[in-house]
Amino acid sequence: MSLEQYLPVLLFLLVGLAVGVLPQVVGYLLGPQRPDPEKNSPYECGFEAFEDARMKFDVRYYLVAILFILFDLEIAFLIPWAVAFADIGATGFWAGVMFLMILVVGFVYEWKKGALDWE
Repeated sequence: MSLEQYLPVLLFLLVGLAVGVLPQVVGYLLGPQRPDPEKNSPYECGFEAFEDARMKFDVRYYLVAILFILFDLEIAFLIPWAVAFADIGATGFWAGVMFLMILVVGFVYEWKKGALDWE
């Protein structure tokens, strides 16, 4: 087994890591280090923070976020499926229909549980 085949993958990972980490390290090393109480204070839309940062949020915010991610991923999978629709044949068609049915079942479950009702 030749490891030369993996050299492009290793280079890709190293360049990606360098692009992500190097600007942060350079900014930290070359940036000014002058903290003061105003910079370290919590900022909340121009006002002083008036409540505890650890206050409880309604769980519906999280449900809406999860539903958004779910249906956003659905579209991310459906666009390539629709583009290659003529080439995938009956097996690809029924696999896509099964994928949509699973998502519809999840959507109906969330609807029945009231996750889509905003009070």
